[in-house]
Amino acid sequence: MRGRHAGHRGRGRAVLLRLARLAPLALLLGLGQAACAGHEDRVRTALAALDRGAPAAAVAALNEQMEVETAAELPSLQGDNALLLLDRGNILLSMDRYKLSARDLGMADKSIDLLDMSRGAADELGKYLFSDDAGPYRAPAYEKLLINTINMMNYLAQRDLSGARVEARRLAVMQRYLRDHEGGTALVGLGSYLAGLAFEKSGQPDEALLYYDDALRHGPYPSLRDPLRALTRGEPRSPRIAALIEGAEPSPPLAEAGEAELVVVVGFGRVPQKVPQRLPIGLALTLVADDISPADRARASELAAKGLVTWVNYPTLARGKGGHSIPALMLDGRSQPMEEALDVEAQVRSAWKKSEGTIILSAITRTVARIAAGEAVQGATEAAAEDSGPLGLLVGLLTSATLTALDTPDTRGWSTLPARVAIARTRVRAGTHDVVVSARGEVRRARVSVAAGGWAFVPVMVLR
Repeated sequence: MRGRHAGHRGRGRAVLLRLARLAPLALLLGLGQAACAGHEDRVRTALAALDRGAPAAAVAALNEQMEVETAAELPSLQGDNALLLLDRGNILLSMDRYKLSARDLGMADKSIDLLDMSRGAADELGKYLFSDDAGPYRAPAYEKLLINTINMMNYLAQRDLSGARVEARRLAVMQRYLRDHEGGTALVGLGSYLAGLAFEKSGQPDEALLYYDDALRHGPYPSLRDPLRALTRGEPRSPRIAALIEGAEPSPPLAEAGEAELVVVVGFGRVPQKVPQRLPIGLALTLVADDISPADRARASELAAKGLVTWVNYPTLARGKGGHSIPALMLDGRSQPMEEALDVEAQVRSAWKKSEGTIILSAITRTVARIAAGEAVQGATEAAAEDSGPLGLLVGLLTSATLTALDTPDTRGWSTLPARVAIARTRVRAGTHDVVVSARGEVRRARVSVAAGGWAFVPVMVLR
């Protein structure tokens, strides 16, 4: 009897020992499954609400993610909350809540660093755009530029020229940095246009002309023709301004003509969202054939031959949401032309195309490193196990599944950026005017009152 009990206890201890050895792996598997959800899951509900035209519900969804009750509250700027704050700020602008929007964008701007996109920073680029989404978010150049550009809209809408000039100067600092390090970007154009407007209406024509000239480096902006005729009084300061206003007499000052100026800026659609992508290892190796080291290629091929790695996970851009036609603008019942001021989606895709090879390369090298670590764990566990047959097989399956689950691509990005931006600028008689904008199946209305010599700025965001 005593022998039987001893045998049972021995077998029991063996089972417990095996379970104990598997427990850490099971825990890792559970953590891996929990880690599968990327940033795209955090914004999914909010973006779905925007798609059905419910911005208030989108704000509520973001508030829940940031663990605050209302849009009046600021979250702790930990994890990805600064990025979610950018999203909330853009949605608040679309709801005409300019003061709260300006606060959110300003707070986020202070917390988000610029991603170094230089060739010497390939490892850093891969780190922040591949599966290191637990680290601090660093914005690509276009996002940093658009924080200040969009926040100028908030301040101009409130007629807060001091705040608009602060954003303009911040934008100028970022412009100089990018020109020194990356050779410039077309996204500067719209920001410089709005900065010129802020300084013009502040009574600082020399500063305004510098910004307007910079805007014309990146686009024709025909809506600047009449304002520049009046501002230069027929004495253009640069060849670009001269070419735009050539052959026309200066317009009389607004106050003398009993007129005012109306500026309408419409952001519409949304940029493509970052989503996780699975790429067969063979295709991934082909795409980076000129960049991957021979050692990494050999190791990846070896692991693929063993069946230990068949896929590489990395982030990519989703498909666009379809064509984005220029919005229709009606002013006091009459149609007014709008010009495209910025194609944000084109800039996003161009920047992504430049970095995608580096991201895939980082995905491969990280996958190789993880599988090698998994093999080491499996070998150590099999060596310690009394029965390495079924137990070793189970350990191998758990290790492979855990490594795959933990390989979560970094899908973070400013999800509520408009795909495109259009602008209209016109002189109107002093008084009250009705503005109607139709974009993406939505109609937005505003009523503005302007005195002779005055101005009004109407921003519209249709984020669907």
